[in-house]
Amino acid sequence: MRRIALGERPDWRASAQTNGFTFHTLDGAPYWDESHAYAFTLEEVERDIEGPGTELHALCLDFVADAVEDARILASLAIPEAAWDVVRDSWRRGDPTLYGRLDLAYGGDGTGPAKLLEYNADTPTALYEAAVFQWLWLEDLLRLGRLPAGSDQFNAVHERLIARFRAVGGASLALTAYADAPEDRGTVAYIEDCARQAGLATRFLDLGDIGLAADGRFVDRALTPITTLFKLYPWEWAFADAFGAALSATPTRFLEPPWKAVLSNKGLLPHLFAREPGHPNLLPAYFEDDPQKARLGTSFVKKPLFSREGANVLMVCDGAVLAQDHGPYGAGGHVRQALAELPCFDGRHALVGAWIVGDDCVGLCLRESDGPITTNAALFVPHVILPG
Repeated sequence: MRRIALGERPDWRASAQTNGFTFHTLDGAPYWDESHAYAFTLEEVERDIEGPGTELHALCLDFVADAVEDARILASLAIPEAAWDVVRDSWRRGDPTLYGRLDLAYGGDGTGPAKLLEYNADTPTALYEAAVFQWLWLEDLLRLGRLPAGSDQFNAVHERLIARFRAVGGASLALTAYADAPEDRGTVAYIEDCARQAGLATRFLDLGDIGLAADGRFVDRALTPITTLFKLYPWEWAFADAFGAALSATPTRFLEPPWKAVLSNKGLLPHLFAREPGHPNLLPAYFEDDPQKARLGTSFVKKPLFSREGANVLMVCDGAVLAQDHGPYGAGGHVRQALAELPCFDGRHALVGAWIVGDDCVGLCLRESDGPITTNAALFVPHVILPG
């Protein structure tokens, strides 16, 4: 794994506009950066990312099977008691999952195994740019001769999403997010396109366009029932909002399903470590109220159970604050995880995201930041697998 300078395509912004990547710049700041890329060997990808990614997801599924039957675990994850049956019934029904993203600390061959930092199991973004736009970048650079013949990507995300929609089945799908949030809207537009390619009839609804019928089914403003709803809206928010009480009786089904609430908070991390303390891809982790957290010593990362884009994360190294990000999260409790600093290339910190579609690891992406915490200001940088 190394950072290589390649230079931008002169027309990439026009290509982004043509291909629907409208959020390549957010609030006037760059988000997509192709002035350089991260190069991997095939062995690094297969041995250190693809295989471990699939295995970590399988460990997570084993944990869910136990968690839904254990009130103590559900309580430790700050899932409201009123939602326990919603989560439990969703798992017992076998409600399907679509996708997720494992965030890993990994620096390439010789730096040790990739370490799981968290699992974005419910509402992960960076999907379109990972599945489509970085692939278009690769094709262009191969066509222009700026990458050697035989260069590739670990990127079957697009094809596997379409296949996953076909496997999940159903005739129609409604999708929702905050329509005025460019990144969320772009992510959902891409997922909708994949669903259409799989043969589903789709419609987008702003979150404010969704209501509740007398029979408990969710409906749109025309009172058309919603059979299945993809929501880029976190389960912890859904459980707490005005419609949360209706989830236990509604016949509407959801992507991601309610059982994903077990995986989409950082309380997952100490539970996984307790189950598999010797696993090479897991970091020691404890709940903040667990005295065993002292085993981590004076170097650790403190994270809220619920947070996004690095908000409210505290990193401590040898007793001194290495980095801290502020934000609105933390009321639900915290975990403490062993410190695994992101690798630094040319002064930039790189986070590897491993995409799970269905039950398999099928692609990767990289976010790059100027500090050790990956925040919403982090750049998306493409990757390439160089030949031989």
